[in-house]
Amino acid sequence: MSETADERSLASRLRLAVVRLNRRLRAQRASSDLSLTQISALSTLHKCGPMTPGQLATREGVQPPSMTRVIAALEELSYVVRSPHPTDGRQAIVTLTDAGNEYVLATITRREAWLDQRLAELSEEERQTLSEAAEIIDRMARHG
Repeated sequence: MSETADERSLASRLRLAVVRLNRRLRAQRASSDLSLTQISALSTLHKCGPMTPGQLATREGVQPPSMTRVIAALEELSYVVRSPHPTDGRQAIVTLTDAGNEYVLATITRREAWLDQRLAELSEEERQTLSEAAEIIDRMARHG
């Protein structure tokens, strides 16, 4: 079954809109001291809990040496700590510190405040449309 021009146009428009929104949301961070890769690693630790550097690299889709550098920078800023693995002496466990957790929460708060402002500028009908679209987009994303 071939796509119609309208379907391709919708796919293109949706992709561009999501990319632009994501870019604007990423810009709303607690400070500009961290790279997006560092923020992403902190967010993963916040969401998933402590893990080995290898597990974190896999989740982030980067090579272990790159993640080692990210962890070292975050450790220097006191956003993460490394501790010995409880069963494997060759491994370490990376854990978010209170400061790292506060950074992630502050960034989430800033992003949601920015988005709340944008939503407040819309009509009730537009917000309802976005609510329905959010459910559909979430469903699409879950079918990976």
